[in-house]
Amino acid sequence: MRDRLPANDCDDIGISSDGPDKARLAPRRTVDMNYGFTGDGVDLDACTASIRRGSKSFHIASLLLPRGTRQAAHALYAFCRHSDDLIDDQARRPDALLRLRQRLDRIYEGMPCDHACDRAFERIVSGHSIPKTIPLSLLDGFAMDMVDRRYRSIAEVKQYAARVASTVGLMMSLVMRTGDAWTLARAADLGLAMQLTNIARDVGEDARNGRLYLPLDWLRDAGIEGDAFLRDPRFTPALAGVVKRLLDEADRHYLLGHAGIARLPAGCRHAIRTAALTYQDIGRCIAQNGYDSVSQRARTTLLRKLSLVLRASRPVILCPDKVAMAASAPADPSVARLVAAAADALALAERQRVATESQGSQIERVTSILMDLHRRRIEDRRARRLQRWQKVAHLG
Repeated sequence: MRDRLPANDCDDIGISSDGPDKARLAPRRTVDMNYGFTGDGVDLDACTASIRRGSKSFHIASLLLPRGTRQAAHALYAFCRHSDDLIDDQARRPDALLRLRQRLDRIYEGMPCDHACDRAFERIVSGHSIPKTIPLSLLDGFAMDMVDRRYRSIAEVKQYAARVASTVGLMMSLVMRTGDAWTLARAADLGLAMQLTNIARDVGEDARNGRLYLPLDWLRDAGIEGDAFLRDPRFTPALAGVVKRLLDEADRHYLLGHAGIARLPAGCRHAIRTAALTYQDIGRCIAQNGYDSVSQRARTTLLRKLSLVLRASRPVILCPDKVAMAASAPADPSVARLVAAAADALALAERQRVATESQGSQIERVTSILMDLHRRRIEDRRARRLQRWQKVAHLG
């Protein structure tokens, strides 16, 4: 069960108790006000504690990232996890989603509310050119959870998965400064695969909470009526076929995701491959349980996770036809808009970086010329002074 927020959580999430339209801003304290300490390290420690508590699998994988990327990943996870917990909490306020949107507005205005994950996330989005449309889509996915929506087809399930999972993969790609459209599409594929695995694992738990993420048309094909299943969640061989079908679809996206990992920075590949293999292993456990995720929950042991960490140190070998298929695969329709937004943001950031470097290079050249002129003037003065001394000495 998730930890519940206090009944009056205005101070906790940075919104004034006067109402949702009046946000209490907490401008970042200056270095002087903090006696030389900015508080960034404290915020990052809080984010790291969040991922350590919330997901052992992601925490283990994140330890393999370079230090700067790892800190950014922890900040991303903390904000996403905090937002998810706030929406899922049974004691949440009815305006919880509105308040999250207001907090996101403040983050992109450079004035985050007084919350560690908000401050850390603000530094990440500003430092890595993350377009606002991506975290906004994440909040849209949370909104879909709030209304207990039903999904008529696998395409609609992927639209949900794109918002709650592919958005995180795209933000991580931007943090790693990897942004050609193909690689971003593969990062989005990995997010889709992981979320489909989550759905397959949590069929029974979700149903007991009144939620159903399995495609209704797939259920009908198996002779299962969605509302009847929610009233009495039971495992059947027919349901096993639906879960297997979902995991097969996840495996297709894992394949594409693994193809894209080779394009990531070398220092990041091991970590991302570890996360992918760990989630794929959840699918393996579900299969071992006969695709029964109603009466039991698939789990992987710590020893198994550590073995996957070792396995992830080497690339996943794909057969030539799958490599060719992945090389020409477009972005899934569910993520195409988000992939385009991420690619445009990174391209703009790159142009700005080049322009800044060019401007810096021009300033450097001008500075060098001025310094050279100054040096020549000094040498000329010394030469004239020497000539005067020599003339005086000759006259004497």
